[in-house]
Amino acid sequence: MTIKRPRQHHIVLGITAVLLFIAAGPLQFWGASGAELGNRSLQLSDARASATATYRLSFDIQTAASLGSIRVQFCANDPLIGQPCTPPSGFDLSGATLAAQTGTTGFSISGTSTPNVLILTRSAAVAVPGPASYRLDGVINPAAGGSYYARLESFASTDASGPNIDYGGLAFAITTVISVNATVPPYMLLCTGVTIQPFDCATAQGDYVNFGEFRPTQTSTGQTQMLIATNAGNGYTVRPIGTTLTSGNNVIPALSANDISRPGTSQFGFNLRANSTPGFGSNPQGPGSGTFTPNYGQIDFYRFNSGEIIASSTTSDDYRLYTVSYMVNVGQNQPPGVYVTTLTFVALASF
Repeated sequence: MTIKRPRQHHIVLGITAVLLFIAAGPLQFWGASGAELGNRSLQLSDARASATATYRLSFDIQTAASLGSIRVQFCANDPLIGQPCTPPSGFDLSGATLAAQTGTTGFSISGTSTPNVLILTRSAAVAVPGPASYRLDGVINPAAGGSYYARLESFASTDASGPNIDYGGLAFAITTVISVNATVPPYMLLCTGVTIQPFDCATAQGDYVNFGEFRPTQTSTGQTQMLIATNAGNGYTVRPIGTTLTSGNNVIPALSANDISRPGTSQFGFNLRANSTPGFGSNPQGPGSGTFTPNYGQIDFYRFNSGEIIASSTTSDDYRLYTVSYMVNVGQNQPPGVYVTTLTFVALASF
């Protein structure tokens, strides 16, 4: 009697991430739920390091709501609202005075302000949407040249507590040579990993998926994640670049058209959904509005074409966490071997 041993296969899937930027546009990155402050600018009378300067802050209020306070955080690391803020070294507005205000007025500097956090407070009243500006005299600039950031938020409360109403971010430069106005750089965030805790790229772990041994009677599954956000006015697109799984000259065919999992038939594909047959994966999460494209958004249907758009947003977008759900089947005649591919996820922002 001859006993045939089942063929065994190993699959290893590697992932990398690539960011592409085009053009330039206004910075408006936010981890908030209100409306975006328009036409934001910050003008410095003297942009030299450690100089005492006048800061003129201007923006358009968007929401006609009860407004009791405005908070401005000055940070050395980034303009992202809700993220840890590193105070700029040497920066100090504790001796600043509110010398002038236009548009929505009646504010004074709150005693709860700190050297890098300005809180303007007033008796709560309905704000009239439109331009507003505030002039601060006696601000001491950061001690070193470079780029710095301001995070702007308005609140119904008088002490900048509770949910914000309007929000936005901007950047400004400190130099030892010339005086400059605010600059507003583009921003794009993309990170990948086997796991990412919502919504923090610093928690991304893992860069490969090992499916181990599998059989023609059983579907193999795995997943990775992508976290994306951008201030690009026209949003972003995400594309995978790479090949299907191969072992030498042997190939597990990719699904060029949408299809279900068919155990016993060699096939490779993925989608961005929580699936039921087999049960694995997850739907997009987070406050952003980006979503999967139709070809990669059908539950229990899989596909892979290198360079095809799998997810997108049509406007600037907050954090969005996608789960890429991989499905692999092999047929009875699939040659044994270690099957490998490397996929590069490319995020292209459109400013």
